Amino acid sequence: MKAKLLAIVAGLLGLGLAIWLILHEGVHDILVVLEVSGWSVFWLIPLHIVPVALDARGWQALLRPFDPQRRATFPFLTWIAAVREAVDRLLPVASVGGQLVGIRLLLLRPLTAAAATTSVLVDVLLNIVNRYVFTAIGLALLIILVHDTRVANGLIGGLVVTLPMPIVLYFALRNGRLFDRVKGVALRFLGDNHRLSAVIADSAAELDANLHALLRMPKPLAVALGWQLAGMVLGGIETWVALWLLRSPVSIWEALVLESLAAIVRDVAFFVPSGIGVQEASFVGFGSLFGLPADVTMALSLVKRLRDVGFGIPALLSWQWVEARRLRARARADAADSTRV
Repeated sequence: MKAKLLAIVAGLLGLGLAIWLILHEGVHDILVVLEVSGWSVFWLIPLHIVPVALDARGWQALLRPFDPQRRATFPFLTWIAAVREAVDRLLPVASVGGQLVGIRLLLLRPLTAAAATTSVLVDVLLNIVNRYVFTAIGLALLIILVHDTRVANGLIGGLVVTLPMPIVLYFALRNGRLFDRVKGVALRFLGDNHRLSAVIADSAAELDANLHALLRMPKPLAVALGWQLAGMVLGGIETWVALWLLRSPVSIWEALVLESLAAIVRDVAFFVPSGIGVQEASFVGFGSLFGLPADVTMALSLVKRLRDVGFGIPALLSWQWVEARRLRARARADAADSTRV
């Protein structure tokens, strides 16, 4: 309940910030910038499948030890990755919502729940690591391009302070008994006879074993890291293309800085639904370092919102269609069972 209240309050504050920024920079000025690009910005919607597919390729590398027959095919994982992203960016949930949906959809293939959960957990862990790498690249480029270390020093300080988090998490998952402890908590609070307690108890040992095994396999980890980082870099190229379409071109290096720093701020503020307000403020603040007017960076943020909606709505609709089919199939099976009885 407290988490839901926090999300509501954060969302309202973020929405208020976004509205204030739009009004402050002038609705007319932002619309003029958007009008310059015309319909060409809509090309960003189908092109977004490329970075999503790169993420899915990395995820497939993590699944391979548990799915040597590749029953979870690359197109199937690309679809789930699109749904995961759409849930996180368009629905009023914290960033874990998309991961839970990803696990559920992955079980449409004959995989164990432990294998599906392990692959998603490690995928999230590597994404955190890559965020640090991508941000470090952005900070290095910022120092080279702007020659002003005051802003960079503050960001570097925050990066260094939080760096132990993924390291501690990695070793905790690699050597600890995380799900065995979760099982103990579930049994204590839910009781031995609760259905959820039984599910956790049955899967805890397998989940811990899978995590220990996968985090000791350097090849799939390295492959997944490489594909994920490539997807993040391609996100920077998307920003470069978007600014070019808005007739406010920057160098590709400046676009990478803008994308990496705005992304890490949005990730830190994960509790704000859809990063509303956070993304807009980040683009305005970091864009000013390269002389981009605020109306241009606000237009850039709106273009990215448009891309998220245009790409995410079909993904969410396809997910709901699949869920509806599952419900109908279950209803038919239940009806057939009752008829036989």
